[in-house]
Amino acid sequence: LLQPAVSVGNVGQLATDLVISTLDMTKVGYFYTDCLVPMVGNNPYATAEENAMELSINAEVYSLPSKKLVVLQIRSPFIKNKYRPFCQTLLSWVKSSKCARVILLSSSHAYQRDDEQLLGTPLRYLLTPELEKAVGGLMQELNWKEMEKVAAYPGINDTEKILHIPGGGITKLLFTESCSKGIQMAVLLKFCSEGDNIPDAFALVNYLNEWLQLIKSEVNTSSQWKIPSSWRLLFGSGLPPALF
Repeated sequence: LLQPAVSVGNVGQLATDLVISTLDMTKVGYFYTDCLVPMVGNNPYATAEENAMELSINAEVYSLPSKKLVVLQIRSPFIKNKYRPFCQTLLSWVKSSKCARVILLSSSHAYQRDDEQLLGTPLRYLLTPELEKAVGGLMQELNWKEMEKVAAYPGINDTEKILHIPGGGITKLLFTESCSKGIQMAVLLKFCSEGDNIPDAFALVNYLNEWLQLIKSEVNTSSQWKIPSSWRLLFGSGLPPALF
């Protein structure tokens, strides 16, 4: 199961859009919840006038059996104080659906990094203990950087470290709950700022592709991903025509 967190810059959601659009995934249902702000709109992945008027809602499920991949796309923010009920419902669904692994695409405020997090790549990962056993060695081979823990009380007590993901929405809660429930979950995230977050989305989806090889490519570039038609309404003037 691949899904985004509703986080800073909507980077996870944009990266998930690229996966669904590029792999031409089939919508197989929706995730019913009262934890998200209700919304309805036209088909965000329309390819012709015939399917442009199909409706989409706030949480939909897409499938690609050939890659054993299911994607949950979230398109609206959470209702206040509904984070925990959503996480409980989602993880219950993960277990009942027998999802082998969960990958959460997220982001965190770049301006709140500590000194150690300023070094090197802005991309990070987290693995629950159950998934660490299976793929921890591969992450080392890929030379990926694990999300650093930061001082709980900076300047007062720098020895006590905690996981801190500012701007990450449900990321920390979902990850810690998965750890306690024995669920195999990976978090892939990028430090970023609000603004034009298309480059961040490409960076995050290329990061994901390094691991899962969803599309074959010797060099990860933006041009290998198919831009959803809905992006024209949000970013059209800022995207080169070639991307469409």
